Amino acid sequence: MQAKSAPELFHRIRWPLRLTWAGLWAERLSRAFWPLWTVLLLVLSVLAFGLQDILPLEAAWTGLVAACVGACWALWRGLRRFHAPRRTEALARLDASLPGQPISALTDEQAVGGSDPASVAVWQTHRARMTARAATARPVRPDLRLAERDPFGLRYMALTAMVMALLFGSIWRVASVSGLAPGAAEAMMAGPSWEGWAQPPLYTGKPALYLNDVPAGPLELPQGSKVQIRLYGDVGALTLNETISGSTRPGAASDPAQSFEVMQSGALSISGRGGREWQVAVSPDKAPGVSVTGPVTRERDGKMKLPFSAEDDYGITSGSVSITLDLPQVDRRYGLATEPEPRPALTLDLPLPISGNRASFEDALVEDISEHPFANLPVQVQLEVTDGRGQTGQTEPLSLVLPGKRFFDPLAAAIVEMRRDLLWNRSNAPRAAQIFRAITYHPDGLIRDEKTFDRLKTAMAKLDTNAATLTPELRDELAKEFWEIALLVEEGDLASARARLERAQDRLNEAIRNGADPAEIQELMEELRAATQDYVRMLAERAQRNPDGQQAENQERMQITGNQIQEMMDEIQRLIEEGKMAEAAQAMAMLQQLLENLQITEGGAGDDGFSVPGMGALQETLRDQQDLSDESFRQLQQGDQGQGEKEEGEGGSLAERQRALRERLEGLGNRQLPGEGSEKGQQGRQALDGAEQSMDEAERALRDGDLSGALDRQAEAMDRLRQGMRALDEAAREARRADQGEQQPGGNDDPGRSRDPLGREQGDSRAIGSDSNMAQGQDVYRRAQDLLDEIRRRAGEQQRADNELGYLKRLLDLF
Repeated sequence: MQAKSAPELFHRIRWPLRLTWAGLWAERLSRAFWPLWTVLLLVLSVLAFGLQDILPLEAAWTGLVAACVGACWALWRGLRRFHAPRRTEALARLDASLPGQPISALTDEQAVGGSDPASVAVWQTHRARMTARAATARPVRPDLRLAERDPFGLRYMALTAMVMALLFGSIWRVASVSGLAPGAAEAMMAGPSWEGWAQPPLYTGKPALYLNDVPAGPLELPQGSKVQIRLYGDVGALTLNETISGSTRPGAASDPAQSFEVMQSGALSISGRGGREWQVAVSPDKAPGVSVTGPVTRERDGKMKLPFSAEDDYGITSGSVSITLDLPQVDRRYGLATEPEPRPALTLDLPLPISGNRASFEDALVEDISEHPFANLPVQVQLEVTDGRGQTGQTEPLSLVLPGKRFFDPLAAAIVEMRRDLLWNRSNAPRAAQIFRAITYHPDGLIRDEKTFDRLKTAMAKLDTNAATLTPELRDELAKEFWEIALLVEEGDLASARARLERAQDRLNEAIRNGADPAEIQELMEELRAATQDYVRMLAERAQRNPDGQQAENQERMQITGNQIQEMMDEIQRLIEEGKMAEAAQAMAMLQQLLENLQITEGGAGDDGFSVPGMGALQETLRDQQDLSDESFRQLQQGDQGQGEKEEGEGGSLAERQRALRERLEGLGNRQLPGEGSEKGQQGRQALDGAEQSMDEAERALRDGDLSGALDRQAEAMDRLRQGMRALDEAAREARRADQGEQQPGGNDDPGRSRDPLGREQGDSRAIGSDSNMAQGQDVYRRAQDLLDEIRRRAGEQQRADNELGYLKRLLDLF
């Protein structure tokens, strides 16, 4: 292979070489002259901002001289350090970027072996390889980094200042530096001159105008723009005339400094040498507008959703919603029959876009105002928005019932209603206390959680004691407490999966009967699904822990699958969505019956065939403590100012009973309780110690006649007793499972277990038939669903005999 000649090679790499050479020029120019262009950019930025027109003449001259000296020094420094790059340097840099430096190799000559053909062939091969490498040359990037030479970043500061000057200054102001010259200064002193600026309002986002740069003729300015005019020279040589401010008492036309706001269209003129005149057209700033774009709705969690739209020619700066009570539309019965106490309007801020255009936008106010006294009452809603100039726009008052959280539990609804009456007028306090006593007289079936009931009794006692002298502060405190209690009653703070399931069923049934909103029914349906899943999971876990446990003989059993439960809930939701509330209620009753007839039932301690030592005594102590708390509450309700001696005697009796309970609990704690050395056992003992301490504090409060404080301590004692009992029960169960695991390592697999004539495993000795399902295989659930669908289809055929229809209906009642 013949190597290419040097001219041909340099022709092929001419462009990489030229670009590399140009990069060397840029590299050395930037390194040598970066101080010069830094000084020039900084000086131009200062001149574009017009600083030379503001500073005194001496200061301006000093700055100009300093800038010239700095520029000269930077130029001298650059010329001294700059060395023009040569072509050979660019060629060397390009050659160094290639492996083996092929360009230098091609300039070499063969020193020995020129007469040897083999040596010549090797040399030609080497040159051919070097030529191929040189042909792949690419331009070498210049090194323009100046961080080591400019550690303080002065070049970036100057560049930033120049960009700011181009955005907010005027490049034409640089020419005014000529006025600093002696001749120009004398000319300025001899003849008049002027300057003017027009600054639109900041909220418009428009830049300021330097009127010296604006030619005479039409000029459009936003309303509210501020005009500033400065007249130089002899007073009276220049005068200002304007009809755009609308002022009836303008100042002297020859005042050296004048400023005013543009309020109307008109003329603006400067008369005299070098004067100018503009025909100003004012673009008015329209008032903003706001409107409600859809119905005000209640979200699933009780929050209010109010959609709206707002617009302005420049942008909305703020917005608010004012909600006032529509008293003529209120149903003035029961606790609302009295006149309401004065209450200010509820004011909420409208959401505004964080980024983007605020001139026209749509949004929705979503706010939880369920705790406000106006919730679920007729109100008038009015929206208001404000623009940058302070102009406002409003909507017409909108009458509606203010959305708030709805309570479906009867007790929770009653608590919220009494809370509303207290907030309506404090004179309703005696009536509310009386109704609370009537509600809780026989609490069976109303309260599922004793802790919640204790809180309710404490709040009732405080209300009853202060009903005649209820202060606004105490009213608000009680309102907050009643709200939290109502939430606990409605939504529950329950540890039992069965109780959560019952609560979800009751709430959904109540919502269906009362015709609740679809969104609320959907939320309650999801709550029922979750509670049902937790309950079925609990049953499955209990079945795994106690596979041999059986119910009483002759008890009716049923077996259902999770898929069947899910399908029934889907059917209930479909009926609700189609508006068939009666059918949905029937399906709910069927689901409730199925869940109640599950073959594994939920129970407390000791339900799986073993008893926990000392648990019965603890349960009896808890019952006695509950009875004592109820007696204390009754004494608090019956007490008054004239029964001080009687209360003191009864308080001593209650204190003695409390002391006896504390000593009983202390004796139980000294016994051998389960879980010794385990984490759960330690937690149970600590909880019992806390209960004993709370009982001691309750005893002292009873002796001092502080029934309200005693009720609080008694509630704490009962709560800690329950915690201790749960922990000890879990500790005993863990120990029992560990013992069973050691005693029965082989499990339940018994190869010798007898089978019936059909080959199926037989059940326990007391059971009839087999424990195994007759339907086996992967299609068992599909087959069961097909059978259920067929029963439903046949039950819908009314031409069948009555006895057959009755039989089919009984089957559906079971399944």
